[in-house]
Amino acid sequence: MKQRLSVITLGVADPDRAVTFYEALGWQRIEHGGGTQAPKIFRVGAGLLLALYDWTLLAGDATLPNKGDGFRGITLAQCLASPGEVDTAMAAAEAAGASILKPAAPTFWGGYSGYFADPDGHVWEIAHNPFWFDADGNVIADQAQS
Repeated sequence: MKQRLSVITLGVADPDRAVTFYEALGWQRIEHGGGTQAPKIFRVGAGLLLALYDWTLLAGDATLPNKGDGFRGITLAQCLASPGEVDTAMAAAEAAGASILKPAAPTFWGGYSGYFADPDGHVWEIAHNPFWFDADGNVIADQAQS
């Protein structure tokens, strides 16, 4: 099977509030069918979507108990081209309603990053990794690091 990540679905308490938050960060929502209870979809890049879906409906669909307290063992990351872009993104997230978990700062691995939680507690790392970008600004991780 070809390795691929197609959709990241986040369970949210209030889908409309979640859409407002991500739109305030500059994310572009795409329209699709499916009715009022369907996930709200954002195109992240070529072949990758972010879906925001009612937490209870998502848990039921996956036949899992409806829990969500504390750290869930996953973070999402957005890699940016410079520390200045990280600072700008962190400020935009806070202005949109995020809770800053760790202010952006230089890292032990030679980059720059910070963490925030969206209004539903999903943890995002906003990072600049000077080793992970190609000449076109695409994130890569298989290059030799010096």
